[in-house]
Formats: sequence, C-alpha cells, structure tokens
Amino acid sequence: MILLLHNRYRVPGGEERAVEDLAGLIRDHMDEEVEVLERDSAALSQRSAAAGLLRGGFSPDEVGGEVRRTGARVVHAHNLNPTFGWRALAAARAAGARTVLHLHNYRLVCAVGTCFTRGQDCTRCHARNTLPGVALNCRGGSIAESAAYAASLALWQREVAAQVDRFLVPSAFALRRLRQLGAPVDDRASVLWSVQREFAERSQAAAGRHVLYAGRLSHEKGVADAIVACRTVGLPLVVAGDGPAEAELRELAAGADVRFTGRVGRDELAALRRDAAVAIVPSRYAEILPLAALEAMASGLPVVASRSGGLAELVPAEGLFPPGDVDALAARARRLWGDAAAGERALAVVRERTAPAVVARALAEAYG
Repeated sequence: MILLLHNRYRVPGGEERAVEDLAGLIRDHMDEEVEVLERDSAALSQRSAAAGLLRGGFSPDEVGGEVRRTGARVVHAHNLNPTFGWRALAAARAAGARTVLHLHNYRLVCAVGTCFTRGQDCTRCHARNTLPGVALNCRGGSIAESAAYAASLALWQREVAAQVDRFLVPSAFALRRLRQLGAPVDDRASVLWSVQREFAERSQAAAGRHVLYAGRLSHEKGVADAIVACRTVGLPLVVAGDGPAEAELRELAAGADVRFTGRVGRDELAALRRDAAVAIVPSRYAEILPLAALEAMASGLPVVASRSGGLAELVPAEGLFPPGDVDALAARARRLWGDAAAGERALAVVRERTAPAVVARALAEAYG
C-alpha cells in the first residue's frame, strides 16, 4: 500500500495531474494498492494558511492514523504547504512508513516555487536565507504573507529534510538548481520523469489547424511571446488555460487570430491537441519540466519550447529557442508547423523516457 499526500493549490494545475497520474501508475503497473490523502488550500483563509505554515502543518495525527489504517509502507508526499508540513512526514515515519518527497518546484527555498520574480529568473534566496523574498514581496500580496512564507521556509527547511528518506525531482536540471539554491537534498535525491499514460499511435500534425499553448496564464509562462510570435508569422493560436495575466493577454491579442478557451478538462485539451499543428511552451523562466511539453510530445505534436530548465533535456533541439527571443520563437513555430516527422521524433523521445513501465521501475527503486 502506497499513501499519497498532497495539499491542493488554490488554482489547480500540473501538480494535481501528476498526483492523479502517479496514483494510476501505482495501481495499474506496480501491483500495489494506493490511496490519496488530500487537503485543499482553497478551503483556507489566508490567516489559516499562514498559521499552518508557521506551525509546520496541522493535524499530523491524521496522517499517522491513515498509515496505520491502510498499512501503508510508503508515504509519497507532494505539496506539503500549508497544511501538512514537516509534521506530517514525521507522523508517517513514526507510524512505520518510508517517506518520499516529490519536489515539483523549488519551494524548499523559494516562496513562490518558481525562482522567478520581477520579470526574470531569480536565485537570490539561498538555503535558509529567505529574506530577499520578503524584500521583493515575491508572493505579490501583503508583506505579511511574504513574511509568513519566508519564515516558515527558514524555520522548517531542515526539519522537512530530516524526515525524508528519498527526494524525487522531475528533471536533472531541477536537481542541480536545488543544490545550487542550498536546499538540503544531498545524495537522497534522484530524477523521476513524469509518467505519460497515453501515447498517440502516430503524429497527426500535418492535418493540424492551429498552434496550441496550454497552461497557466502568467507572465513567467511567456504567453505574450507566443501571441506576438504567431501574429508575426500569421499562424492561428489557441490559448488554453486561465490565470492572473488573462485580461492583459486578451488585450494584447486584440485583432490577431487568437482564441482563448479558458480552463479546459482533460478530454477537451486532448481534442485541442488532436487538432493542433504544433505546440508552444514559451516559458521565460527555468521551469523544472512542464507537463504541457510532455503531454504535447506524447500526442505526437512537434514542440517549440524555450531552451531553459528541464525543457532542454527533453524537447528535441530543432524546437528549442532562447527564452524571450520572440523572433526565434516565430521562426521555429513556422518551421515546425504541421511537421509530422518532427512530431514522430518528439513522440519517440517521450515514449522512451516516460512510458509507464519505465517510470514504474524507477519509482519501485525509490520506494525500496
């Protein structure tokens, strides 16, 4: 029995999908039972969230009780903040479970988890020195909120690490950056590619009718670059997702061939990918490895992505461009538009690295 822990974000995203996919992988490919214990930040006030951060988590006895009830041999934790914290890991260990912490972002050190602020990549915070995040108010809300995040990271970073038997990260780049940031991941960390459970039989990009961007609508994601690039070369763009920059992006796209779908479910997103000629992942920051790229490649789409973070480890070189270089992005999108051969190459790469059998073997080794 494997027990997955996850504190859902106020705005759900890729990490929620990753937890769901891992539960399916464990159930279908590892001959293990699995349960998921989730809490939801959307149900908390800001004051309650801050209290959870500063206490190192709420109700750890619930986690220990679930370990004993289910007989879980491993607790595989994802986002711990703000309600689980290090106390949940300690309770799981005390109840006899091995603990695995999956670091989908840089939140052991960075309060926003992305190492991106003021429009650029940022590594000012280091180890337990999180004061730059307060000075820059990286959370974007009140200074009190930024202070609560910064204080909790400084207070509990070592306690979190002390309760972990194994760290998992989605890319080699992420592991290097975490170590550069002074995160206490040491030699207990290893790379686990995000599993893809479905693959296209072949690329259908030649019949595609639009460029597709799928993801959060925020400045660090580079969606504005995608809009300008597609306008420049006359390619129709579909933008699937929502986020804080939506109004600004809609204004930028006025008069261009751009369609905003808002947040869509998995089935609708799959349909958008089937009708796409190329996918764009134009991140302006060093993303660990966005699921949007993996899912597009698994759909047989050629992918145009910024040469940053984990993207450079997976996306074929023919689709990479320097982050923020709109002209290069436009040229790559035009070149790979409808290129089924490029889609087949992307499909082969992602199938080799992220197929369920491949990821299940790596996960079984981490579980011990």
